[in-house]
Amino acid sequence: MADQSHMKVATPPKLIVWSERYSVGISRIDEQHQRLIDLINDLHGAMLEKQEEPELSKILDGLAAYAVSHFATEETLMKKFGYPDRLMAQVRLLLEKSRTNKAELTQEVMTFLQRWLIGHIVNVDKRYTAHLNAAGVN
Repeated sequence: MADQSHMKVATPPKLIVWSERYSVGISRIDEQHQRLIDLINDLHGAMLEKQEEPELSKILDGLAAYAVSHFATEETLMKKFGYPDRLMAQVRLLLEKSRTNKAELTQEVMTFLQRWLIGHIVNVDKRYTAHLNAAGVN
């Protein structure tokens, strides 16, 4: 029997790869977005590896909890520096729904998470960059 200790385990492809085009110009927010991407990629990888439901639920719960923390950071900055366009009610509703309705995780769900996060960064977060940068947040 051959020694297989040198064989490398293939890592699943990433669903989302961080790009500087996603940067909002605020380091702590960019770091949080990168962590959210990592968590979505972890969930995607676990699905591809056909991990059991308890492991998928654990990853999903971690993702939801981190997202809540991230949005709280954004909300705090927006309030503190008077940014007028906040969407926290919609975000909270989405996260609560995902936590209480543990629907079967499918590629459709992963595609939704991918589009939602990238859309959130590009279409929502990028709107507050100039406002917060002008207030000295970077």
